[in-house]
This record gives sequence, structure tokens and C-alpha cells, in this order.
Amino acid sequence: MKTAVVILNWNTKGFLERFLPGLLDSVRGLDASVIVADSASTDGSMEMMQERFPEVRRIVLDDNYGFTGGYNRALAQVDAEYYVLINSDIEVTPGWLEPLTEWMDAHPDCGACGPKLRSWQDRGRFEYAGAAGGRLDRWGYPFCRGRILSRTEEDRGQYDTPADVLWATGACLMTRSSLWRALDGLDDRFFAHMEEIDYCWRLQLEGWRVCNVPASVVYHVGGGTLPQNSPQKLKLNFRNNLLMLDNNLAYTYTAVGEAPMKALAHARRTIFRRKCLDGCAAAAYLLTGRFKSFRAVWDAHREARLLRKQLNVKELNVWKDAHGDVQIRGLYKGSIVLAALFKGEKVFEYIESKI
Repeated sequence: MKTAVVILNWNTKGFLERFLPGLLDSVRGLDASVIVADSASTDGSMEMMQERFPEVRRIVLDDNYGFTGGYNRALAQVDAEYYVLINSDIEVTPGWLEPLTEWMDAHPDCGACGPKLRSWQDRGRFEYAGAAGGRLDRWGYPFCRGRILSRTEEDRGQYDTPADVLWATGACLMTRSSLWRALDGLDDRFFAHMEEIDYCWRLQLEGWRVCNVPASVVYHVGGGTLPQNSPQKLKLNFRNNLLMLDNNLAYTYTAVGEAPMKALAHARRTIFRRKCLDGCAAAAYLLTGRFKSFRAVWDAHREARLLRKQLNVKELNVWKDAHGDVQIRGLYKGSIVLAALFKGEKVFEYIESKI
């Protein structure tokens, strides 16, 4: 099989009923197969699958291991050249898969790619989770071509040229199975949220490109598992952002030519400043009476301290000897928060001129 399109399901029976028929139609006649991996759902998802879609392969996990652990366990059981990780709340369009596969076939230096992500509710606008490909600012805040902070753009064709990005959204992500195995898939510590950014960043550190392929378009509902205002989601975002920076920042500074000792010190300073910014956010939550959100940030930092890896200069030297200088695409050297504050509606054009 050339392409395995794998949905990781956890209690999203309604989305499977609504969107799986269109997904199955879209791969008919292609060297591709749709697989549903289930994370011990309790909403009758697998019973519904057996009744309505008996032809679809199902991988039944014994527990909910999160986005990371679920996909790592499921894809270990799948043999294909390309993996597509796709959410159950994605509505695909006819012909969405072919541009991704063709791009990967034609660009052997590309390790992962993704489509344009539009909002299912407001179909002419980009969707928050991935828009037209993701980037990162100097403090580790993710944003997208077409989405900065909570502001999204209308899709007017302004991102219709394929582009290198830092990350492609895990809501719909194609990657080479050989690289997935080489990198040991997603970082299990993350459980959910920002794991795809970390994965794509690690791909780039190994010398692979990550691209947005706008000829492919899908629509995303969003918030299918955890709503935007969930304290658990807030905790995971704050915690995993720190883990992601800890995983990749020192290597990135080394990749652009800094001596390993200097790169490690530089990374630690950046992460400390990011923690200070998180502290400001926590204080704002506390002062405005959002006590659960304050606690989420507090818990995020505590868990990040317990889960972080202790990188040392020796490891960086070994990595530098093996890799040399590596180009990391999709990093913005400024603050996306300040850019959005001072540039207003022109921030999208401004950022494009800077990257």
C-alpha cells in the first residue's frame, strides 16, 4: 500500500458518521486505504463502525494513550510508504489526497506536508489549527500562514503557492513512514497538542523539508476532543510548548552555527524568558478570577520540569559532528504578539515579508 490514511478516534462517533463516507469516496481507486484506530472509546464508535463500515480496517487500542501514544501504537501496525494522520472532524474535498502524494513523490527531500485547512463553519476562512502551514516565533509561540493568534484570514488565494513551513498540522499531516520510524514517531510525553510541531521540527533538524501543498484543501471543525476553553487543553499547550523548546531549541541554535556550549546557554535563556511570559499569563488569569486557568499554567510548568530531558554539551557536539549546519525554515525572529499588536490587520503581509 502506498498511502495509509489513519484516523485516531476517541469518542467521536458523530464525526465518523458524518465525515467518513466522504473520506472513503475520496480514496476510491487510489493506492490508499482508510484505517480507524480507536482509543478505547465508550460512545459506541466501534459498534457503529462494525455496522455501517465493516469494510474499514479497525485497530482497537486497549486504552486512551492520547494523540501521541495512540498514533505511535496504531502506525506500528500499518505498512505503507506514506502515513496520513487525519482527524475524525475533517471534511475532505474531492482530489485532496493526490496533490499531497504527488508532492512527496516529486520532492524526495520533503519529509512531511499538509493541505490548506479551512474552517468548516466559515468555509471561506482559514481554520485555526493549521491554516496554510505553521511557523514559530522567537519565544516558541506557534502561528500560521492565514492565522495569527486568534485572528484568521479569508482565503483569497494569497497562499496558493507551495511553501516551506516549520510545521504541518496534525489535523491532516502526511509523512514518510520511514522517517516516522527513524524518529520514533511522536514524542509520547506530549499526550496531545503541539506534538506535530515537535515532530516536524525534529524532521527539519534531520535535514528534511516540511511543506504546505495548497492544491489540497480540507475543512476542519475543530475542538472535537477538547474545547478551546478547557483547562486541560490549556495545561497541555503550556506544558508541551516548554517540552518542544527543550527538545529542539539548542539543536536549532547549533544548526545555524553557534558553538554547542553557547547554543545550550542560549536555549536555556530563551526558555527562561518564555517561562516568565507564561508567568505573566498566569498572573492575568489570577487577577481576572480565572482560577482554573491559573492552575493549568502552574501544573503545566510543574509537569514540564518533571518530564524535561537533560541535554548536555557532549550530545550537542555529537549531533553537530553528524549533521553540520542545517537550515530550519519557518522561524520568525521577532515576537508574533508584538507584531500583531502594532501591525493590526496588516500583520499577515508584514510577517510574509519577514520570513
